[in-house]
Amino acid sequence: MSRCKALITGITGQDGSYLLELLLTKGYEVHGVVRRVALEDPEHRMSRILPHLDEVQLHSASLESYPSLHHVVARVQPDECYHLAAQSYVGYSFDDEFSTFNTNINGTHYLLAALKHVAPHCRFYFAGTSEMFGMAEVAPQSETTRFHPRSSYGISKVCGFDLTRNYREAYGMHASSGILFNHESPRRGYEFVTRKITSGIARILAGAATELRLGNLEAKRDWGHAREYVEAMWRMLQQPEADDYVIATGESHSVREFVELAFDQVGLDWNAYVRESSELYRPAEVSFLLGDASKARARLGWQPGTTFEQLVREMVEADCQALGVAAPEASSAAVA
Repeated sequence: MSRCKALITGITGQDGSYLLELLLTKGYEVHGVVRRVALEDPEHRMSRILPHLDEVQLHSASLESYPSLHHVVARVQPDECYHLAAQSYVGYSFDDEFSTFNTNINGTHYLLAALKHVAPHCRFYFAGTSEMFGMAEVAPQSETTRFHPRSSYGISKVCGFDLTRNYREAYGMHASSGILFNHESPRRGYEFVTRKITSGIARILAGAATELRLGNLEAKRDWGHAREYVEAMWRMLQQPEADDYVIATGESHSVREFVELAFDQVGLDWNAYVRESSELYRPAEVSFLLGDASKARARLGWQPGTTFEQLVREMVEADCQALGVAAPEASSAAVA
């Protein structure tokens, strides 16, 4: 019996690297779509998947090019396709909404169209986001909550979600969307607030920085661990029927709580280092997001296993270790 073949866009990112590892443990033949510059500079651009480069087949293509995606899909003939690649940093989407729309909307459309034409049997996963809810009318947010995105990123993801649903309904494709709430890990990009905090703490301990500038400390998010969220992606594509699922922990914490816990983990007073800057606020803020993953629990058998405190601790420890600094004793207020 032949191995199941999976194609992952965004394989070099946080989610892509965890998904690659998961699929390898399940015996998959894994293929990844990368930009040509990544192949030319693997040490830097493929750092998250370096340990597995001999176990994955990489293909050069661009989300902005339908012919290149068509060529890869036709060549691989995947059984499952996980579309994780996107311009995913919300802050940047305000600076360059045109490239955000082009990459996120056209890239999703091109990939779906390629699959429809040359691999219609393939099961498709679209990486949705809680940013699609934006200024949500109700809390917690579920699959039936109305979308009200507050950024170009959120808008582009709503379009991708609708494209995925349309290909499912119009062409009978097994196309599912995961509406994933914030999910973090030591592999998170440095531009995201959680990694900015934990790497900033490591830099302060190493003497490379004296302060940490952040935006809205009162914004609240539902934070989980990326390693567990990719398990939910895989489970979606194992279902007999395609559908859409919210993936979340059901707990919401403020950026301030994350900061306090992270600094407390290394025994530092965050007030002495953190500076709140209005320049780092979004033009349109999303103040509160909280997910209801009861559908995923019931149908997929999925549930989160990492607490907020464990996530923060893991990220702080990883960034300190990366810089070779030893954290001072955490204060008694730190959560074990």
